[in-house]
Amino acid sequence: MCVYSMYFTKLPFKIISAYISTLSRRNSFIPKSLKRYPASMEIVKLLLLCTLLILPGHCNGTKSNDHKNAHVDIRIGQVDSHMHHMDPAAIVFFLLEDLKLGNTMPVYFPNRALSDSFANLLPKEEADSIPFSSQQFHHLLHRFSFSPDSPQAVAMRDTLEECDRKPIKGETKFCATSMESMSGFLQTIFGSNTRIKPLSTTHIRRSDGALLQKYTIMGIQQIPAPKMVSCHTMPYVYTVFYCHYQESENRVYRVPLKGDNGDEVEAVAVCHMDTSQWGRKHVAFEVLGVDPGSSPVCHFFPADNFVWLPTATLMKA
Repeated sequence: MCVYSMYFTKLPFKIISAYISTLSRRNSFIPKSLKRYPASMEIVKLLLLCTLLILPGHCNGTKSNDHKNAHVDIRIGQVDSHMHHMDPAAIVFFLLEDLKLGNTMPVYFPNRALSDSFANLLPKEEADSIPFSSQQFHHLLHRFSFSPDSPQAVAMRDTLEECDRKPIKGETKFCATSMESMSGFLQTIFGSNTRIKPLSTTHIRRSDGALLQKYTIMGIQQIPAPKMVSCHTMPYVYTVFYCHYQESENRVYRVPLKGDNGDEVEAVAVCHMDTSQWGRKHVAFEVLGVDPGSSPVCHFFPADNFVWLPTATLMKA
C-alpha cells in the first residue's frame, strides 16, 4: 500500500532522525546466517547499490475537484509554496496520468546508504528470541533501555502497532524480523516452486545539489506483475521489513529519471489501481487531492523498499 514507506508518515521527523542516528552508530556487517540463503544474498547485493530512505512524511495537499485536468507542474508550484508545511519525504506520489515520457515532477531522493538496514538484520534465532508485539512494549522498553517518551520508544511503539494492525480487505501482510522469516512469507504468497527476485530503485549518478528536485521521465517500462509483494523498511531498534501482498490490480514500472541537478535514477514505481479500501487519511490522498477509489495512486520506491516478482516476469520485461 505504499511508498517510501508510507508507514513512516505517522512519525515526527525528530523521531526518525534520532532512529537514523542510532543506527549510524552501530557497526556495519552482514550476518553470516544470510550467506546460507542465496535469495537473501541476492537482495543484499542488489540493494547495496541503492540508498536508504527512512524519513517520515505528512503534508497538506491542495484538494481540487478538477485535479484530473491539472498538469503535474502545477503541483510543483504547490510544493514550492507550501514547503514549510510539507515533509519532503512525502513528495513521491503521482497520478497514473502523470506517467508520461518527458513529463516532469518533483521527487525527493535522500542521500543515504542502504547498508544500515542489513547491518542490523538479525539472524532468525536471535530475532525469534525477542518479543515483537505492542503488548510487550513495556518489556521491550526495559530490554533496550529506552525511556517511554524517548524518540526511539515512540518509533518502536508505532512500528509495533502498525505491524499488529489488521490488514485491509484483500491484503496479506507480515513484518519480517529476519531474512528467513521474510522468505517464509514469500513462499506463502508465491508458492515454494516459484523463483522470485527483488526489484529496487538504483541511483546511477548523484550530484551535490538539492535532494528534492524536478525530475524528467526519460523512459517508461511496464513490468508484467500478476502477483507482487512489496517490502518496506520500518523504524525500529533492528531491521524490520513490512511486507504485504494485495489482491487488487497493481502495476510495476521501471522509470529512468533525470534531475535538474544532473542526478540519474533508475526508479521503480508502483501504481495501485484500486484504492477504495485505503483509509481517507492516507498521505497519498492529501498530497494528490483525490479520494479513495477515485483514481489510481502511484509512487516511486525509495532505495530501501523493494518489490518481489517472479523471475519469469522480469525476464519478459
